[in-house]
Amino acid sequence: MPHAIRIYEHGGPEKLKWEEFNPGSPGPGEVLVQNKAVGLNFLDTYHRSGLYPIPLPSIIGSEGAGVVTALGPKVKDLKVGDRVAYVDPIGAYSQELIRPADRLVKIPTGVSESLAAAVLLKGMTAEYLLHRTYKVKRGEVILVHAAAGGVGQILCQWARHKGVVVIGTVGSQEKVAIAKKVGCRHVIVTGQEPFSPKVRQLTKGRGVPVVYDGVGKETFMESLDCLSPRGLLVSFGNASGAVPAFQIGILSQKGSLFLTRPSLKTHVERREDLVQSARAVFSAVKSGAVKVSINQTYPLQEAARAHHDLEARRTIGSTVLLPIMEGS
Repeated sequence: MPHAIRIYEHGGPEKLKWEEFNPGSPGPGEVLVQNKAVGLNFLDTYHRSGLYPIPLPSIIGSEGAGVVTALGPKVKDLKVGDRVAYVDPIGAYSQELIRPADRLVKIPTGVSESLAAAVLLKGMTAEYLLHRTYKVKRGEVILVHAAAGGVGQILCQWARHKGVVVIGTVGSQEKVAIAKKVGCRHVIVTGQEPFSPKVRQLTKGRGVPVVYDGVGKETFMESLDCLSPRGLLVSFGNASGAVPAFQIGILSQKGSLFLTRPSLKTHVERREDLVQSARAVFSAVKSGAVKVSINQTYPLQEAARAHHDLEARRTIGSTVLLPIMEGS
């Protein structure tokens, strides 16, 4: 019998339970996927903790890759043996699972299942941030928080490839070299000094047109001080906790600023958008514009330990959970 990680109540990593799970048979428009790799994302911790409430009990996890092992009726574009990846709906923390066929993308030759699981959600997040939320332009200077994190590393590499100058922040001195390696021309260690004066200094007082902030509570307010007039703060994550309430008038006071809180789900709801974004990510990886380092792997049954390490900022780059089946 396959196993999965299930939660029965919201809370800490200890709420993750490893138990037997029967995925059932695929219905119309569905396929059965044997997972080969599961991506670990901060989004998983939000679902687990209840920051983003989900129905309970639930199998969490939003990203994975594997092989199609059975087809339901009316599935035309996939066959048994196809290698596929996905980012929604939740349920990825499982050795086998049913997926809607129209939410799967085929993994191209030259990309492993582990790499697909490590890059797809984070890569498509970086894709929409750079190309749709704010279209970066060659020669611009931008600020990226958590530059050594999973999304941050992809975001910085892709921006550099497009000719953008990246200022990155990291949480410790040990991560400075990583941020520079992935394309940051300048790196600021948060906690050691306020970062907004340094950003102003590096931009000769102008500030930056956009800040990409996946950290949340710890960086949000000071990020506003980094923006040039009519600049855009893109708050796309809450790694340090939810952003506190604030008076909207502060956006006017600090320079007619713009604020957005986008999500990947909205940007890939349509099948054509999902396929286009995934192709852009896989193309960037295969061309070498984006290199993804899988720096940590854990057996899926040790997901609680992986969550502990992720939330304690002990992970670097991408992490993959391995749902190894008996006999495989």
